[in-house]
Amino acid sequence: MTIVALVLQVLLILAFFFSGVGKIKGVKMQVDTFTHLGLPQWFRVATGWIALLGVVGLIIGFWYEGVLAISALWIACIMIGAVLFHIRTKDPINKIIPAAILMLLALVLAAFHVAAFTNLL
Repeated sequence: MTIVALVLQVLLILAFFFSGVGKIKGVKMQVDTFTHLGLPQWFRVATGWIALLGVVGLIIGFWYEGVLAISALWIACIMIGAVLFHIRTKDPINKIIPAAILMLLALVLAAFHVAAFTNLL
């Protein structure tokens, strides 16, 4: 595993752990964001748990590279959804960029481990 891939993995673990916990706990910023996007609050909680599931996969990925590849794709899918919801509400680009960057970072991490993913198939 390269240092870049390891740094990306840790960065995504931290970002999605705190984001997921914030969604589950109902941090004001998360509540306001889901309200702005026109999404129900139960979906905020569900999204938080879905993100934490991805975090667990990223952590397991320290030992099982195939799980890491799948988890990185899982995280990327979450962020694709976030980007699409921001576009749907016609948010300015500065509100879309953070989700797009996290999506790209997750895709880069998955690309680092594409061989492990294909071995699972």
